Amino acid sequence: MNWDFKTFGELTINELYDILRLRSEVFVVEQNCAYQDLDDYDQQAYHLMGRDANGQLLAYTRIFAPGIKYEESSIGRVVTSPKARGTGAGRQLMEKSLSTLENTFGKIAVKIGAQQYLERFYASLGFVSTSEPYLEDGIWHVEMVRK
Repeated sequence: MNWDFKTFGELTINELYDILRLRSEVFVVEQNCAYQDLDDYDQQAYHLMGRDANGQLLAYTRIFAPGIKYEESSIGRVVTSPKARGTGAGRQLMEKSLSTLENTFGKIAVKIGAQQYLERFYASLGFVSTSEPYLEDGIWHVEMVRK
């Protein structure tokens, strides 16, 4: 996987299109979730993109400095293409997100709003649940923190 890490202003139009397409493909269509994806946070985020050798976007997260989404730093919109499932791309994406976040902001706490069915996956990366499950856009979530 080839990785790019950019601010919103550094994204090309094609990169932004690829990001929005992948997020829509998975979060809106696959998960059948009508929600407001364009939430005015993209402009404040760093964008981590994982592409295959052909340049196809297979993995993506947006990364926030402390104080934007939460008091802690944050990783969100964690998504892998259906084409990359079962290859370890999700774990690779989160490990790369965590290392990139640490290289950018230092070793600090990271908070996520995780889909509840992925709680064990995030726990395997050092995250601990800090909330009761809550319903967001028709999907059960739980807040988790990694110190």
